Amino acid sequence: MYNKKYKRKNTTVHKKMKQLKQKNRISNQPIQKIVPFSNRKLVHYKPQRSSPWKQIVITVFMVMMFFILAVPTVVVQMTKTENQISAGSEIVANDEEKENEEDGAEELPKETASSSEAVEVGASPFNVSVMRVSNEEVENVPVEQYVAGVVSSEMPAEFEMEALKAQAIAARTFTVNFLLNGEKNDSYDLTDSTQHQVYKSEQELQEQWGAEYHEKMNKINQAVKETEGQIITYNSAPITASFFSTSNGYTENSEDYWEGEVAYLRSVESPWDQESPEFSQQTTLTVAEVSEALEIPLQDDKAIPMEINHTDSGRVAEITVAGTAFTGPEFRDKLGLRSSDFTIEQSDSHLIFTTQGYGHGVGMSQYGANGMAAEGKNYEEIIHHYYTDVEISQIGEIAPTLVSN
Repeated sequence: MYNKKYKRKNTTVHKKMKQLKQKNRISNQPIQKIVPFSNRKLVHYKPQRSSPWKQIVITVFMVMMFFILAVPTVVVQMTKTENQISAGSEIVANDEEKENEEDGAEELPKETASSSEAVEVGASPFNVSVMRVSNEEVENVPVEQYVAGVVSSEMPAEFEMEALKAQAIAARTFTVNFLLNGEKNDSYDLTDSTQHQVYKSEQELQEQWGAEYHEKMNKINQAVKETEGQIITYNSAPITASFFSTSNGYTENSEDYWEGEVAYLRSVESPWDQESPEFSQQTTLTVAEVSEALEIPLQDDKAIPMEINHTDSGRVAEITVAGTAFTGPEFRDKLGLRSSDFTIEQSDSHLIFTTQGYGHGVGMSQYGANGMAAEGKNYEEIIHHYYTDVEISQIGEIAPTLVSN
């Protein structure tokens, strides 16, 4: 029984082995060795975890790849946009240059090519005939343009805008008052000198200011434009709008410098002038020069006797030199001093004159006006400070005859 069972089992195993060999031959695979299950070793496989440093390296690599691929694309796009904007600006600039060439405009220097357009003064209701002293020719100038030329010549363009406005109104008022009440001349109305008001043409100002011409002229034209047609009046009549550079701290009463009292030309305090570069000056003359100018005999080896009286503003009202009396303004004019506020010191054969202020001192102080403007005062406040009890009116209301002409 035992042998038969073993043989039967053995036969069965041999058949399976034979079948397996035959199958392996067909598939050309090596014969697998059958290992009893009891002899196998169990091996547990665990999934491998990535190292943290490996994850960081991968992340950095991905970020770098993003910048390498994406950033150039963004830069190229931005460059295209900038080129388009630049091209558009160039087209606009070329169009503007072409328009200027068509209008006959002069080509501006590169530093001023981007500046704003020229400011034009307001409309002029009449013209002024100006005698140009240098060539004795008469120019007919629109009144607002004339006022701009006077402001440019009489007041520094660097001054505050409100001071320039006050100067424009004073110059316009002087002009209107002179045309109505001044001496008549058949060939002209006013000269361009200190006899009336200093006036310079645009061409002269271009030569004087050079590259700064457009900036300065625009500023002055703006001041004239914003006060177009305005004049100073007293009792509905244009005033004598006198003005000067710098006071000694006070303006002068009209009767203390000229003949006759004028109600609106009163002495007022002007402390701002002390900051003016023209406030104080020393002038030295020989005794012989003073003797010749005053037309009196003076000895340079002896002390010259002098007596001085002052006005309320501190200026010289009268001075007596070696027995000869002069008014302060007269003495100032003869010696060419800057102001009638002066002191005198004799040093051997020389006389040293120390002056305070610059000009006659009556009316509006220009440096005082600029000081007021720097403190925030407007042109109306400046005018009402230096001209007493006045009003600001329009030319057409006060001088309709000038406007109609």
